[in-house]
Amino acid sequence: MSDDGHEQNAHENGQGDAHENVPSRQRRRFPGISSRAYEHPADRSALVALRKLSGFDTVFKALSGLLPERSLRLLFLSDSVRVSDQQFAYLNDMLRDACYILDLEKVPPMYVSQDPKPNAMCIGLDEPIIVVTTGLVDLLDEEEMRAVVGHEVGHALSGHAVYRTILLFLTSLALRVAWIPLGNIAIMAIVTALREWFRKSELSADRAGLLVGQDLKASMRGLMKLAGGHHLHEMNVDAFLKQAEEYEAGGDLRDSVLKILNVLPRSHPFTTVRAAELKKWSESRDFQRLMDGHYPRRTEDKDTSVTDSFRESAASYASNVKSSKDPLMKLVTDIAGGAGDLGGRVRRGFGGFTTTNPKDQPPTETDEN
Repeated sequence: MSDDGHEQNAHENGQGDAHENVPSRQRRRFPGISSRAYEHPADRSALVALRKLSGFDTVFKALSGLLPERSLRLLFLSDSVRVSDQQFAYLNDMLRDACYILDLEKVPPMYVSQDPKPNAMCIGLDEPIIVVTTGLVDLLDEEEMRAVVGHEVGHALSGHAVYRTILLFLTSLALRVAWIPLGNIAIMAIVTALREWFRKSELSADRAGLLVGQDLKASMRGLMKLAGGHHLHEMNVDAFLKQAEEYEAGGDLRDSVLKILNVLPRSHPFTTVRAAELKKWSESRDFQRLMDGHYPRRTEDKDTSVTDSFRESAASYASNVKSSKDPLMKLVTDIAGGAGDLGGRVRRGFGGFTTTNPKDQPPTETDEN
């Protein structure tokens, strides 16, 4: 999309000076783009299945009566700053620009909330609301913030706000019923499943942010700042990405288990992992085709096959497991391939967690190699 194109669009929305905050470069627009174009396969298959599920909308409408959504909207309206032409105008320009690029017809309301912790979210059942904290606004420069706004608009386009709201509600409910053993276990099982989906949805939204900002370096800088704060001059993108490689490949099976335990309570993937995933996608053929204008349209969403989506998701997981350098994933691959001496490999992998007899120890020659 060119500056002139944005200026025309901004003028139509009553923002004649919005072009002052747009980079002096062309950025593409994606008319009619389906969220399937940028969604992570695991995220996409879950959403397609939910959208196709008979009675799903009815169930969620009934559940919406239990959720404090109206209270939440009133809270932000009364105790946060609503982004507009008069307040945080540059964020308002970014928001409208992101909706224009991703062709989101209705611009969601956006609020700035006083909170020193850098964060942003898109929530709401009937209509999405975008909230960014002052900590995030203070932390990021304009182009980094543009990627974040695109990230949240991507959540809105994908329909993630609904499930995020459900997740927040269930997490709060789990704390209230923690004294009821079976009730808490049942709710936490659902919360754990939703968190696994939401971590994948964050990877999808990171891709949407890149489509809006169309500046990989800015996206990378933003993620590094989320990990290391304002001290960008002390950080390096290549070294940051190397951390992701070390995180994936390092250690033994004990570390693999600890990684799983560390990530389970989180709603977001680890920052280095997000950076590595985004860079990998930016270098993919799918991304290049998308930037060339070849992408699925919303008009085709109703014809999407649930089976095909699950097949793509399964293929993606299988590919990730096969190419992974994580010790546990490598073991899974070896098991699938029928590799021998798996018992010995497991014992060695869990070295500190297991006690082995001397006769079970591998030959000295193997240890030296």
